[in-house]
Amino acid sequence: MLCLLCSFVAGMMSSTAGTVIKSTGSWYLVYLDSGLSVECRMKGQLRIKGLNTKNTNPLAVGDRVDVQLERSGDYVISRLYDRRNYIIRRSTKLSKQTHIIAANIDRAYVMATLIEPRTSTGFIDRFLVTAEAYSIPASLIFNKRDLLDEELCEYVEALMQLYRGLGYPCWFISATDEKQVNELRQEMSTQVSLIAGHSGVGKSTLINALRPDLDLRTGKLSEAHSKGMHTTTFAEMHRLGDGWIVDTPGIKEFGIVDLERAELSHFFPEMRERFGQCRFNNCLHLNEPGCAVRDAVENSEIALTRYECYLAIINGDELEKEYD
Repeated sequence: MLCLLCSFVAGMMSSTAGTVIKSTGSWYLVYLDSGLSVECRMKGQLRIKGLNTKNTNPLAVGDRVDVQLERSGDYVISRLYDRRNYIIRRSTKLSKQTHIIAANIDRAYVMATLIEPRTSTGFIDRFLVTAEAYSIPASLIFNKRDLLDEELCEYVEALMQLYRGLGYPCWFISATDEKQVNELRQEMSTQVSLIAGHSGVGKSTLINALRPDLDLRTGKLSEAHSKGMHTTTFAEMHRLGDGWIVDTPGIKEFGIVDLERAELSHFFPEMRERFGQCRFNNCLHLNEPGCAVRDAVENSEIALTRYECYLAIINGDELEKEYD
């Protein structure tokens, strides 16, 4: 009898691994490797052991964790595994806190629109810099093609030529176009894909097109400012074939976190390929003589918008706001 009781207790306290697929702040939905999804809270000891206190979210969507079933019948997260990578940003301009958007990502897609709302190239570039810093392959999705006139379409094509030249695959789509969505579905169905951008750029609309059975809530733009209104409140992962899509709340500002001035240029591919060409090994590409990067900007070999973004970050203007 005693042995049976011991076995029962041991079974209750054993751990099983899984992935956090939804975070609501205090509770987490974990998809166990067995295929079961369970709601969990974070174990107190895990909280004490010191996850980074600067983070607003100690656990993020995509995190690999161990889960235990307690005697009370509640599931608790007892262990956080090392992250392979993650996308992180500063919470607000004046805050020292950071927010991890998602972890263990195979590819990050920054979704942008030229109108309703407008996404600045500065926002795009800050996102790409962060993806580079944490070794996450990145792509761009320019949405709402159906709303653009010929001139704006040509501008998008020019932007895509720029970013493709830097090694970033680009998509120019309407999220309501079934053929274009099917092509994206084929790419995303074998990987963990993060989709991020401002509110109103069409993230939830695209995910609904990729997975019509989800029926995610979408919102209208604010008539007063043509800004997107948040419809996704918490980050959440959704199955797509053999892969996952990470849907994220709209990001108003993207703050660069924990990058040293001396290493910032490492995360601009067009600057990285000119390493060793400057006169000084510690060149910051500001006002130093013999700077290969500034020469490339003057010769239009590096886009001025990209260099201006680099200057803004290195001079301490860490945030690129929505609709600047």
